[in-house]
Amino acid sequence: MLEELVSGGVALASVGAVYLLAAARVVKQYERGVVLRLGRLTSAVRGPGFTMIVPGVDRMRKVNMQIVTMPVPAQEGITRDNVTVRVDAVVYFKVVDAADAVIAVEDYRFAVSQVAQTSLRSIIGKSDLDDLLSNREKLNQGLAVMIDSPALGWGIQIDRVEIKDVSLPETMKRSMARQAEATRDRRARVINADAELQASKKLAEAAQAMSGQPAALQLRLLQTVVAVAAEKNSTLVLPFPVELLRFLERSGLQAQAETARAEAATGTFGRVPPASTGASADGAGDHALEDGTVGPVEPVEDVGEIKDVSGVIEDIGRVADVEKGDTGEGGRGAGA
Repeated sequence: MLEELVSGGVALASVGAVYLLAAARVVKQYERGVVLRLGRLTSAVRGPGFTMIVPGVDRMRKVNMQIVTMPVPAQEGITRDNVTVRVDAVVYFKVVDAADAVIAVEDYRFAVSQVAQTSLRSIIGKSDLDDLLSNREKLNQGLAVMIDSPALGWGIQIDRVEIKDVSLPETMKRSMARQAEATRDRRARVINADAELQASKKLAEAAQAMSGQPAALQLRLLQTVVAVAAEKNSTLVLPFPVELLRFLERSGLQAQAETARAEAATGTFGRVPPASTGASADGAGDHALEDGTVGPVEPVEDVGEIKDVSGVIEDIGRVADVEKGDTGEGGRGAGA
């Protein structure tokens, strides 16, 4: 009798142990347990820790409550300004209602992935290329709202969505590179022009300061020579002031004008060489002088301003009379 009681107790303990093993469940801290009794949700969601279910009647499904990182495959689309691009993104979401995540949707991960891909293609068609490249924060917020709207009914909360990369065609990349190069070239030219303007103002102020002291230009020239010589060059380039050339030019013109006025005052047109006893071989360009001699007269290069021409006219008439007299005497000698 005692043996039967002992054996019955052992059998009952064995059944209890098997039942306990079959009914015992452990839910981790980051999980929640959804229990379905005969296919129906009859109890609240089980929290973390040790819990019991009815073996063969209850079925518990554990749902991860951690934030899930899901990459969105690259989607190819046409932007609003007709540019073909490929955009990929990443979605961060978590389950806030374990019962809805199990009951409302068959596979919430697959559902979130499909909604993310559809929303990404939609956001590409509504945006410009410049927005995709430079205004990603706004697009990320809009994309998160588009995905979060249907996911709320599934017990899913979208934490954030970020666009990872935007792939452009090679032709578009070259065009954008040329545009950026042209923009930088324009900025460089504007900066150079502004620098030239400022430098010209400073040079004008320096020139005005040097004009009061003529020796300042010579000192500046010597400083330039010292600066060039400090480089130990074999060739020294000495700048020649343009003002000096203008001064020499004015001096030459003034000297020529004074010479012309002096010649006009004395009544001569050129320099007369010493008198000769005879005419030239061909007689061309010979003129008789007052003393009866004949000599070549050099042409006048620059007469200048002649204020009184009466003496010039008298000299021309006197030379003509002398030539006539010489011709007459020669004719009479020939006749004799």
